[in-house]
Amino acid sequence: MNKFKLLLGASFWILLMAVSCNRDDINFESPTQLLRFSADTVFCDTVYNQVRSETYAVKIYNNEDKDVMIPKISLGSGNASLYRINVDGKAGTDFTNVPLRKNDSLYIFVEIAPVANAPQAIAEDQINVETPAGKQHVTLFSVVQDAEFYIESKTNPNILTNNTNWTNEKAKIIFGNLTLDAGKKLDIQKGTKVYFFKNSALKIGKNAELNVKGELNNEVIFRGDRSETKYDTIPKNWQGISFDVGAKLDMNYARVFGGTRGLQMIETNAAIKNSIIHTHQEYGIYAVKSNITASNLVMNNCGEADLGIFKGGTYNITHSTLANYWDFNTALPSIGIYATNEYQNNATLENGPLTLNVKNSIIYGSAENMVELKPISGQTFTTDFSYNLLKYGSKANYAAPNSIKNQDPKFQNYFTQKLNLRVKADSPAKGKGVYLSSFPTDIAGVTRTNPPTIGAYQ
Repeated sequence: MNKFKLLLGASFWILLMAVSCNRDDINFESPTQLLRFSADTVFCDTVYNQVRSETYAVKIYNNEDKDVMIPKISLGSGNASLYRINVDGKAGTDFTNVPLRKNDSLYIFVEIAPVANAPQAIAEDQINVETPAGKQHVTLFSVVQDAEFYIESKTNPNILTNNTNWTNEKAKIIFGNLTLDAGKKLDIQKGTKVYFFKNSALKIGKNAELNVKGELNNEVIFRGDRSETKYDTIPKNWQGISFDVGAKLDMNYARVFGGTRGLQMIETNAAIKNSIIHTHQEYGIYAVKSNITASNLVMNNCGEADLGIFKGGTYNITHSTLANYWDFNTALPSIGIYATNEYQNNATLENGPLTLNVKNSIIYGSAENMVELKPISGQTFTTDFSYNLLKYGSKANYAAPNSIKNQDPKFQNYFTQKLNLRVKADSPAKGKGVYLSSFPTDIAGVTRTNPPTIGAYQ
């Protein structure tokens, strides 16, 4: 047995020495061919002043049948660059004699932590790779936006105690909750971008007022803080905008997406025009005993419903498109409108009268019945669904005079990735509405025909 152990030990050391000798004997040569890259440009999506981006990767491939040594890999601007790179596990700005095995590859990881000196600036640099076969580079490109931060902490409750005006000179970045104090006013001017970190929210206090003053092609944006395109299609990146009792909302040309509840209203008066609300975990609009007037409103892809109505209120929805093709969790109902007189306020079940008027609108999606109404005995529950295009299931408990039922509106593209809820030329919604002089143009500023197309788009 002892002889066997000695033999086994000797074999191990012989093998180890053989492997070591093989490693030492690797002969790295100079490349005779140009290297191949996975991309010639790395586009880092818009980043904010002094906020580090996510990490991007580019690969370098050695297509030669030999091990090569890359003499130099470096950032063009060196230590002055806004970018930082990591080459094969090592951070820095300048790397020499980087080995690359035959028919193998190595990663270069890229990130940016910029300093903005203008409302929007271009940050550009390049990764230079030098070999005897020639000089090559990968372009690094990003848009840097200056930002103003609102950070909630134990010592800072993050409350706007005065009337406030936000402009588009700086993006607004919110950590935690930002609260507009009771009775105060917040004006948000065209082109302003408001970003929220995870679990963050904007809270509008009692009797306070939020005025969103976007314009066509210059909307006000509310979204999660990650501006990379892939996050456009992911819900629950932030909480949403909530309104306390008596608050007011006047919203024109806004986009609200990627949250838990886009707009949460408790006894709120709201006018919403020319706005897009999409991709929320629960509701696009969650309204409790509120008064909402909406026109040229586009909504899509909300887990529970685009519009949820509780404890009554008054709701007038005109020339709007409420689609829902939610596909994140099929257990959720993902309908267009849910409306009831009831509201569970902690341990108390409350109710109130409800009036819901929907006209010249499309309510369509994956669910069999895109409108679910739950009236409560003893309470007023008044509805008017006229001149609409509806997904109308067998359990529908409402009348829809002069409406088109269960005909595909033929959206250009209802997928969130390329969201376009305009209807095609052969849509059954074309020219089937009733002309309303109060709504002469659609969400894109196009003059409506007489009779007009049903929905937010002409």
